[in-house]
Amino acid sequence: MSETPPAPQGGVPGFRGAGRSLEVLRAEAHDELSALIELRCRNGEDPWDVIPGLPTVDEQVVISIRAAARGVDGVPVAGGLGTPDELRFLRTVALWHPELSRAVWSLMGRIDAASR
Repeated sequence: MSETPPAPQGGVPGFRGAGRSLEVLRAEAHDELSALIELRCRNGEDPWDVIPGLPTVDEQVVISIRAAARGVDGVPVAGGLGTPDELRFLRTVALWHPELSRAVWSLMGRIDAASR
């Protein structure tokens, strides 16, 4: 039985996306990825080389939630997060958006591998 993480006032954790529709988050992530593909292709890169290296839409949702939670108005938190904190945060995202669990596990695996 999964336990829901504690939430501040308002009933949702303090990260962007916790109280928002997953469809909206996915649409925003799709737009971000589309813009990135267009930018890289306009800079002369081959789409066949660009696309395989990009995250999935759900991974991009998780990456965007994490990026928004790390700072206010684009200013990063001093010192950043350590690996255990990163993994704990990602687990919280998966608890609040269970549909993103596969993407969360994929990103957790990458973080764990990079920290070794």
